[in-house]
Amino acid sequence: MDKPVCLIDTASDGKLCVQQSALQVLEQIQQPVVVVAVVGLYRTGKSYLMNRLAGKQTGFALGSTIESKTKGIWMWCVPHPTKPGTTLVLLDTEGLGDVDKGDSKHDTNIFCLAVLLSSTLVYNSRGTIDNRAIEELQYVTELTECIKVKSSDEDVDDSNEFVKFFPSFIWAVRDFTLERKIDGKDATENDYLEFALKLKHGTSKKVMEYNLPRECIQKFFPSRTCFTFPFPTAPENVSCLEKLDPADLSTEFLVVTGRFCKFVFDKSDVKKLKDGYTVTGRVLGHLAKTYVDTIASGAVPCLENAVIAMAMIENQAAVKEGLEVYQSGMEKLKNSFPLELKEVSSEHQRLSGMATQTFMTRSFRDTDGKHLKSLEEKVTKLFDGYLCQNEQASKKRCEDLLSSLSATMNENLKQGIYAKSGGYDLFCKDLEDIVKKYNSQTNKEVKAEAVLEVFLKQKSVDSKAILQADKKLTEKEKKIKEETEKAILLEQEIKAKEEEQRQLQEKMEAEKQSNEERMRQMKEKMDEEIRLQREEAERAMDSKLREQAALMEKGFKEKADRMSQEMEEFKFSFSLFLFSLNLPSVYSTELQK
Repeated sequence: MDKPVCLIDTASDGKLCVQQSALQVLEQIQQPVVVVAVVGLYRTGKSYLMNRLAGKQTGFALGSTIESKTKGIWMWCVPHPTKPGTTLVLLDTEGLGDVDKGDSKHDTNIFCLAVLLSSTLVYNSRGTIDNRAIEELQYVTELTECIKVKSSDEDVDDSNEFVKFFPSFIWAVRDFTLERKIDGKDATENDYLEFALKLKHGTSKKVMEYNLPRECIQKFFPSRTCFTFPFPTAPENVSCLEKLDPADLSTEFLVVTGRFCKFVFDKSDVKKLKDGYTVTGRVLGHLAKTYVDTIASGAVPCLENAVIAMAMIENQAAVKEGLEVYQSGMEKLKNSFPLELKEVSSEHQRLSGMATQTFMTRSFRDTDGKHLKSLEEKVTKLFDGYLCQNEQASKKRCEDLLSSLSATMNENLKQGIYAKSGGYDLFCKDLEDIVKKYNSQTNKEVKAEAVLEVFLKQKSVDSKAILQADKKLTEKEKKIKEETEKAILLEQEIKAKEEEQRQLQEKMEAEKQSNEERMRQMKEKMDEEIRLQREEAERAMDSKLREQAALMEKGFKEKADRMSQEMEEFKFSFSLFLFSLNLPSVYSTELQK
């Protein structure tokens, strides 16, 4: 993309809506995405930072008046500068607190969408991180009412699980002029942030109101970083920041901006859904539409519902993609029909494996194996169709060959060459020569024996007539010849049936091997999903342990005790999760068949 586009806008009825043109851009991005969203009060210079992350001087609109320039959420997709095969998606959000909007709920929705869609959330503010700055980040305290983790009719607070999927948090403090000192000692930017988030002791209403936003930031965003930016230039030049040359900007400002960009590039993770599923541009578009449509309907966005919806969309698409891979390859093979069954089966196995791999790459949460089973059934149906087409091509080639080889015989029959004494032996010799030549040219044809059986049965009618008319042979000799001919026909019938049975066994063996390969890939997929789920659970457990230890260290025993109960519940859930990994599943059941 050479410039940003609007991803989420406000419709004429005041409700948020997703722009179709932006979805079309995301639909083309098959790579994993790192999503960086910036939020903050209007007119605090958010767009400038996003332009720098895009490696551009201009792009996202920078306002030069007191009005909020960015409306809704704008998106810019660029190749990630340090992670090959990854796309960096930058989301510049509408400034919060714009008095012209007159709707605080709108700001909350924008903030929630930024949290839900991003893997790194940048909060941009000016001046210092004082109590007023933290109070202006009130939206963080409303997340428990605006986001649900699990689908449930009950009004349950499941915010303890936010840590599993919330983005990392960066507080960018612009126009910072203070000395960073705590108790007279130099402090790092992160020390400064943690000091600002320090809780007060006490249970009064005033203390609880003071602590609430700080507790939410600590609880929901355990991974947090701070950058303090000095004034970029003289006050009179700030309004045209994007037009200034680097030489016109403060050296210290440029240094901090460089550190900020490097940190985002190096530390921002690829966006993942619950259970560790990697998000591509296409999936991000589906997520945006799902969340926005939910908000527009007046409901609360639910991550579990979003994942279920994504799984359905992606798994159906995965079946289609896998089928296209198989069908495309078999259509190329079809141009060479007829082929020996072994060749068709071998290519079927190879393409079936490729189809399964294509499905596995895109699918997720196909826990009951329904969609993989659907792919298997569709591939099997196509395989049967291609086998039939190969048989028809083989049948035609064999019939054409017999027609050519028996042309002289048919002419002799018309001219009555065999209708004379000794004609039967001549007919049998000519027929034997035809069969020998036919067999030498069709030894690998799948319908060779079946077509020959039909041919011999047809010629037996002529043979009987010639035999009866041959005066050279006695009745006894005719009887012997007739029995010999019956034996030959029976032998050919047995050969045809044996060949049909052999081909059926070969097809079953090919299907067995394809199924074994499918199950192997399925197990690999399951193991990978389990690994991601385990890592997600362990990260959440580690975060809670660190949070509990910090509370104890700072003397908040009562809060730490309350958290101990949460920890026990979490440990119990975690133990159940680990136990469930050893339970039989659709995958192990399939493998045992």
